[in-house]
Amino acid sequence: MAHEVVSHEEWVAARKKHLADEKAFTKKRDQLSQARRDLPWELVDKKYEFEGAGGSRTLADMFDGRGQLVIYHAMFNPETAGPQTSWTKTEPCFVCSWWLDNIDRQVVHLNHRDVTVAAVSLAPYGVFEAYRKRMGWNIPVYSSAGSDFNFDYQVSFTPEQLKEGKAEYNYRIDPTGGSEAPGASVFAREDGKVYHTYSAFARGLDMMNAGYQYLDIVPKGRDEAESGLMWLRRRDQYQS
Repeated sequence: MAHEVVSHEEWVAARKKHLADEKAFTKKRDQLSQARRDLPWELVDKKYEFEGAGGSRTLADMFDGRGQLVIYHAMFNPETAGPQTSWTKTEPCFVCSWWLDNIDRQVVHLNHRDVTVAAVSLAPYGVFEAYRKRMGWNIPVYSSAGSDFNFDYQVSFTPEQLKEGKAEYNYRIDPTGGSEAPGASVFAREDGKVYHTYSAFARGLDMMNAGYQYLDIVPKGRDEAESGLMWLRRRDQYQS
């Protein structure tokens, strides 16, 4: 689609008009971010066990001594992998991989702001860890296999839920056709107790993807209207 080409003066006038809209959006986003931080917390009193580099760990252990924890729920369940899934028996979802690429380089900075970031999936730890090394990530990965964690935080679904159409995702009953869905959950630790403060799913995860922020400012945008995310590859699987 051809764009209108104008003089510099007309371009500046149009840009200033759009800048006013951007500033209004920024102020609204700041208000929404504050409202998010002001949400009530819920106590996590259920015991969850995870497998990581140091062996078995609890949710409290995963904070690594910090006060805040962000968990990215990676879609990766080898037991349900097949031709129609975005994950394989040895690789997490290729879309989740892109999100983790975006998050990984921020980890060292976030650690210095009292934030630990980790990725969790149902895959065995050894399989997830091998993929982490392949991708060159610094972000720690954990397996929640054998616990209710993924199911309680509504990113994994039982065969019964899927068969009956009762899988709850993004705070509503969603007729999802897959056993896994993406999400991120935030926790706080105070006075020896762990609290769940926030979870985001679906488009709510966009703010964690810097790549999309860049695509949103270029002329073609995300350019996904026709093919969706089928352009995307794992970082080591692009042909050029």
